Amino acid sequence: MSKNPPIRWALLAAVALALTGCGSGSDTGKVTLTYRLWDDQQKAGYEKVMAAFEKANPGIDVQIELLPYDQYWTKLTADAVAGTAPDVFWMTPTQFPEYVTKGVLAPVKIDAAKYHQTVVGSFTYEGKPYGVPKDWGVVGLLYNKDLFKQAGVEMPDKLTWTADGTGTLLDTARKLTVDEAGKHPGESGFDAAKVKTYGFASWNHYQTQWMNWVASNGGKLVDQPFGKYAFNDPASVQALQFGVDLVNKHHVSPPATQTNPPTGKVTDMFKAGQIAMFPANNALLPFVAPESTFEVGVALMPEGPAGRSVNLNGLAEAVYAKSDHPEEAMKLANYLGTEEPQKLMADGGYVFPALNGLSQGYVDYWKAKKIDVSPFAEEAAGTTFPLPVTTGFTGFETKLNQIFNEMYLGELSPKEAADQAVAEGNAAVSN
Repeated sequence: MSKNPPIRWALLAAVALALTGCGSGSDTGKVTLTYRLWDDQQKAGYEKVMAAFEKANPGIDVQIELLPYDQYWTKLTADAVAGTAPDVFWMTPTQFPEYVTKGVLAPVKIDAAKYHQTVVGSFTYEGKPYGVPKDWGVVGLLYNKDLFKQAGVEMPDKLTWTADGTGTLLDTARKLTVDEAGKHPGESGFDAAKVKTYGFASWNHYQTQWMNWVASNGGKLVDQPFGKYAFNDPASVQALQFGVDLVNKHHVSPPATQTNPPTGKVTDMFKAGQIAMFPANNALLPFVAPESTFEVGVALMPEGPAGRSVNLNGLAEAVYAKSDHPEEAMKLANYLGTEEPQKLMADGGYVFPALNGLSQGYVDYWKAKKIDVSPFAEEAAGTTFPLPVTTGFTGFETKLNQIFNEMYLGELSPKEAADQAVAEGNAAVSN
């Protein structure tokens, strides 16, 4: 998640001095393109990708520019205002509306049917695509196989939940939650203040947590793309209540004092063997699996009353509308959407590719590391939704987290929190 304060485009206009564009020619007659990303692990894969592109296009050199995520957007916005943005760069669904509505992005031509439709939809504006689909990550359920074995618990074929607490998810989480005296929630003498191991991680993280509960309960995050927030309807509030109840009522999840962002320790708790089930995007695997001292399993996210609906967060290759070399920049972006580069990134275990039919390479990579990630791919073939695609999210995100931190602490009811958050969010949406 970005922790940026809201970026004020108008203020950044002051930096638009006599700066030159990123793309440039050279004495050799070659065109140099700048390609910007934020992931140092993926950079290694893209160095191979760009080498293949340059070999096929000897008149073009590509310079890869790596920036840390939190700096990435501040710099990109400043560059866009100054007219010096990189030729091709990564774009996310939550940032996309700000850039596309300000004319920063060039429309692209793609065969939309060849890519995952949630990714295509995330980068469509007024009926046109403004990004070549790059990849996707999806929320699944990581779990500690060792804790399951120790507790004598089998992962159910299907985890289910309902707002009243019935279903296999809560039942399984109770069996895996144990206090220092060996008691489980619901048993006489269970001490919620002295829990040794939690069965589940429910916390204030929109992408992997409450947005999935809302969608799986028939609620809506926004009424339409580039529209208004809508997650204060009864179905959404009921789903939010369920997420909070796992913590404060059922005591199968750590208290919000330990997990609330920005200082939450939930990932560390999972890696330390203190949490049995942990909803996470597959992109977290490279950061969790190598450091875990237990066998990591992957399961499907629980089904709610409206079925299973999970967040699928895709990235796109965006082309700068004012690139000095628009033809070459578009050639690079189009190449990045083809099978050769997307297969290379999948086979290297970096990402699930946005191009359909190439997921097996990613699955095989992780299988060799003794982790079966096929449930992620199965979920992606089912009902998925993007993060909210509407203007103002980047400015709203900090306030949203503040409000929902209070909700998870029990200081605001889910209805109060949802009403406040929706009002704040809709105030930030550009009309």
